[in-house]
Amino acid sequence: MIKATTPVNTKPSPEGRLAKEMAVYDLLEELEIPYERMDHEVTASIEDCHEVDKILGIHICKNLFLCNSQKTAFYLLMMPGEKKFLTKDLSKQINSARLSFAGPEYMEKYLNITPGSVSIMGLMNDKEHQVKLLIDSEVLKEEYLGCHPCINTSSLKLKLSDVLEKFLSYTGHDYTVVTL
Repeated sequence: MIKATTPVNTKPSPEGRLAKEMAVYDLLEELEIPYERMDHEVTASIEDCHEVDKILGIHICKNLFLCNSQKTAFYLLMMPGEKKFLTKDLSKQINSARLSFAGPEYMEKYLNITPGSVSIMGLMNDKEHQVKLLIDSEVLKEEYLGCHPCINTSSLKLKLSDVLEKFLSYTGHDYTVVTL
């Protein structure tokens, strides 16, 4: 069971926080993107997020960091948490060689995140645009998006429209809609 705090809409004190987490809050403030935030124990899997999602009033969004077999193309896939991921279905849609999970070294290199903390917020660290964003069509039907601020001991509730319009505009990333 996750021990979670009550959601707040302000950034935390930097004491005891990683710089990459604080950078997310700073950017959200700079872009005037309101959010609800809550701290909790480590959530290393989608199953760990259920209680957090109930408290924040959002549906689970699974974030997967993938690469092609040659490790020359990298993808961040956002999909509903309850959906199963089948690599062959996605590979066909994006005309890619078979996809697999990218190793932690690539997560760190391109998104400055670690396993269990994969989040769209990591795209703020992808200055060279090495990661392509893929969003399942069902995610785009939601009003709100839940994600980690580049660390899996906090979660954010953001308006999806703010993420797509303001955040992605800032990072310079487009997205491709897929259906899984």
